[in-house]
Amino acid sequence: MSRQDSIIGTWRMTESEIWDRDALDLVQPAHVTLDPGGLGSIGFVAVEGGIDYRCTQRDGKPCVEFSWEGVDEGDQVCGRAWGFIDGDRMEGRLFIHFGDETSFVAVRQPD
Repeated sequence: MSRQDSIIGTWRMTESEIWDRDALDLVQPAHVTLDPGGLGSIGFVAVEGGIDYRCTQRDGKPCVEFSWEGVDEGDQVCGRAWGFIDGDRMEGRLFIHFGDETSFVAVRQPD
């Protein structure tokens, strides 16, 4: 299994330092979805967008880094994020350009 194959799928965002679970799931279940080929989608609070990701390593650990762009209540937004992968758990940071920054935890969802 390649490094990319090990991260493909839907990761359910379950925790954030600035939003509680109800806020994360405001419009839809909060998620990071990583499709084959380096693209995917993201949804949290009222944000929905597309992802362009790369598999890499940080401090010797498997990591995914991505940029994203989309809408937040009709306004254009973009940002970036990274997450360490440890089995079925992803922990990282999410940045909204000119906006919020938060840690997040996501759990791999079954196919």
